[in-house]
Formats: sequence, structure tokens, C-alpha cells
Amino acid sequence: MDQGFALFAICCGLFFISILYSSVGHGGASGYLALLSLTSYGEMQSAWLKQHVWVLNLVVAGLAFIHYSKAGHHSRSKSFPFLLASIPFAFIGGYLRVDGTIYDVLLSITLLYAAFRLLSITEEFDHTQTNDPEKIQAYPLGAGIGLFSGIIGVGGGIFLSPVLLLKRWATPKAAAATAALFIWVNSASGLLGAAASNQLILEIPTLLPFITAVLLGGLIGSRYGSTHANQSTVRNLLVAVLLLASVKRISELLF
Repeated sequence: MDQGFALFAICCGLFFISILYSSVGHGGASGYLALLSLTSYGEMQSAWLKQHVWVLNLVVAGLAFIHYSKAGHHSRSKSFPFLLASIPFAFIGGYLRVDGTIYDVLLSITLLYAAFRLLSITEEFDHTQTNDPEKIQAYPLGAGIGLFSGIIGVGGGIFLSPVLLLKRWATPKAAAATAALFIWVNSASGLLGAAASNQLILEIPTLLPFITAVLLGGLIGSRYGSTHANQSTVRNLLVAVLLLASVKRISELLF
């Protein structure tokens, strides 16, 4: 396949993934990892994948938070307990060197979980009565998600959002605002951890077209994030990509 066409196809995929994820306040890391795992970039070392995906997270999650915050959906009381606990642990996760089989297994599990969570999203969470999270629960939850996010290279929104909704700690839009900020700080903390352990290997020429793609997608998705109808087809396509990528990595481990 021509390299120019392959890059264009990857950017198109990143564009559509960023639209879907940003519409619910997520950065899209699990989707980016799944897509890149299906290309020649999937052969890159785990540190390379994590760091480049974190940069894309910063762009998309930042846009999502700006739009949801401006719309009045961000609540400090719902965000800060998770943020305070996650930041140092995301740093630790980014600092750690996790490669080879361990990383592939953890990433495969994460992709499968992300696919499951996307499939399970329904309108049943469209509630209005919520309570602020209890700190005794929020701190360990934020720390655990932060550490795992730093190890795998995601922002943690795919894990935090369902908890916020299921425990009725936030409405869907408030959960999107909290998740966006949570993802942004975890991605930044993970990058700092990688830099502190001398693992920072960002390739700017590679990042520029990727950033352009997710920037455009993030602008569209986050701007119209309140209208989730007609996204089922896109969501199902994304689920297919997540499943395909996880199966690909698992098969490479087994055979």
C-alpha cells in the first residue's frame, strides 16, 4: 500500500474516532491505540504508542472540556477528588517501563473493556438526580484508574465515565465534563512521568498529521456533544475496530 494513502487512511480513522469520543467528553486513546495497532505503527514499542496517543488525548480532551465547561456542565466537587488522586499515580504509571507481553495483554484487556463499555451505553443513564462522590470512594478509584492509565497509555475516561453514571454521581453531560478534565490531566501526567524516566520519544513529523485529524474531529464532536442520536452506526464501527485490534494482539501472543 502506498505510504501516502496509508497515512491518509489512518488520519481519516483518527478523525472519526475523535468525533465519537469527544462527543461524550473522551480523548479517544483506546480508539487511537486500536487503530494504530492495526497498522505498521502497532510494531512500535509501547512507550512510543503511549506517548503519541497521550498527545492526541491532550488535544481532543482539552477541546471537549472547553465546550462542556462553557456550557455549564463542569462541577468541581465531582472532579477534584478523582483528579487529586489520579495525577501522581498516572505519573508513576508513565514512569514505569512496561513492555512486551505484559503490555500487550493489558492493552488487549483494555481494548476489550472499551468495546464492551461502548456497546453498553444506552439512554438509561439520562437521569437528573445526582449526588457528589464520597471522597472515601473517589480517592482510591481515581488513584487506581490513574495508575492503570499511565501504564497502558489512555486517559482513563473509558473507566471513570461508567462509574460516574452507574453510581449517579453525575448526569451524562456532567460526566463528560469531568471525564474530559480527568483524561487531560492524566495524559499530561503520564507524559511527564515518561520524560522523568528518560522514555520520551515523541516524533513531531509523525504527530502533526495525526494532531490535525483529531483537532478537526474533536472540534466537531465536542461542539455537538449534546446530540448523541444517530451515533449508533459510528459507535458500532468503533467497537469492531477495538475488537479486531484486541484479537490481533491476542493472536500474536498465542501463535
